[in-house]
Amino acid sequence: MRADAERSRRRILDAACEVFLERGPDAPLDAVVRRAGVGPGTLYRRFPDREALVRALVTDLLTRLAAAAAHAREDEPDPDRALRRFVHAAADLRMGAAIVVLLERLVVDEELATARSAAVATVGELLRAAQDAGRLRTDVGMGDLVLLCVRVSRPLPGGLAALDADGTLVHRHLDLALAGLRPGASDEQTGEQTGEPLTFDQVIAAAGRPGEPVVAEWAG
Repeated sequence: MRADAERSRRRILDAACEVFLERGPDAPLDAVVRRAGVGPGTLYRRFPDREALVRALVTDLLTRLAAAAAHAREDEPDPDRALRRFVHAAADLRMGAAIVVLLERLVVDEELATARSAAVATVGELLRAAQDAGRLRTDVGMGDLVLLCVRVSRPLPGGLAALDADGTLVHRHLDLALAGLRPGASDEQTGEQTGEPLTFDQVIAAAGRPGEPVVAEWAG
């Protein structure tokens, strides 16, 4: 029974990620039910309201983000290949894009802050290792990397979605973007200024709802 319950929960979270990314966090929960292939009662027994579902989804995505970064580092001794593997894994799961969309709905609690800290630590290790190895520009911050993944992995609008029906275009564009983050494209060589590295805390602060104390709670 526990295995069945976990499979149902996984289907609901995966469906919610797709639906919220496509239609926004205010999408009808009936759409999540249909995408997951479960009954409404199954969803509401696990997630009594929209906020509970969104909070569980963001926590799950942050946890999976940290796990993807840890696996990439363990399986790929080369820092450049490890970073590339992580970025492509994150794109496959649409993690970065969904997290940024959904954070606008949430007031941060301890569980979310803990999941966020773990993700920042593991992804940050990947980024620094690639920079120390001379394979990533030093003016790239974690916020830059996250938003790059967000921009590239979000679904294309309207009929353009047919261009990437199998997801290969996302990975092609990610490789093109990653090539531009290598030290050979540094501002010292081009004479252009790229500005200061963007941190993940800045991304979180910008995603938070106005008037709520999100920045202080997520700082670290």
